[in-house]
Amino acid sequence: MSGPVPADDAVRPPSGAARPWPHQGGRAAALAAASAHYLRGEPIDMSALAAELGVGRATLYRWAGSREQLLAALLGEMTERTYRVAARGVGGAGTERILALLDRFMRAVVDAEPLKAFTEREPRLFIRLATMPGTIEDRATELLTGELQAEIDRGALRTRLPTRTLAQAIVRIADSFMYAHYLGGNRPEIDQALEVVELLLRPCPGGGESPGAAGR
Repeated sequence: MSGPVPADDAVRPPSGAARPWPHQGGRAAALAAASAHYLRGEPIDMSALAAELGVGRATLYRWAGSREQLLAALLGEMTERTYRVAARGVGGAGTERILALLDRFMRAVVDAEPLKAFTEREPRLFIRLATMPGTIEDRATELLTGELQAEIDRGALRTRLPTRTLAQAIVRIADSFMYAHYLGGNRPEIDQALEVVELLLRPCPGGGESPGAAGR
């Protein structure tokens, strides 16, 4: 879940005395510094991160929560960055566009070198963060809900489910196939994921308004 973003985007305080970061600025700084380490394929160590930011561990935990919470926020951010890059230049409309976008996104995720480095070190933690309800799933669901609703609004897609429910179902299906190699399989199963998603996106029979347009 890491997009091709520069590691130098991390926000760091000047060397020397600790900088009196406001809480929100501190959280953003912690996330940016952690992201820089992640993109370089390095472990996220809370003590080292606090020292880098010029604050104590207690302050870092107050800003970012636990290490797992920080990692979830980081991976949620990387999910969105990867998604935005994947969405660039995707053509088509309706089901065709959604499937093309998901195909590009899932392949970018499984090919991401920072994610490979992280999962080699902490596969169980990653699969727990990525596949359980929480920050990462919520971010992915929100992004996909927007895409589905846009297709519904322009008349290119008709769905049988409320938009957010459909988006959440697609995210969970995609995760289970995309991370099959961490769940006992031999490799990611992206083509199979797309086949199932295509079934979910088949048009509603008959006329009338798509339920997705009303059940956001």
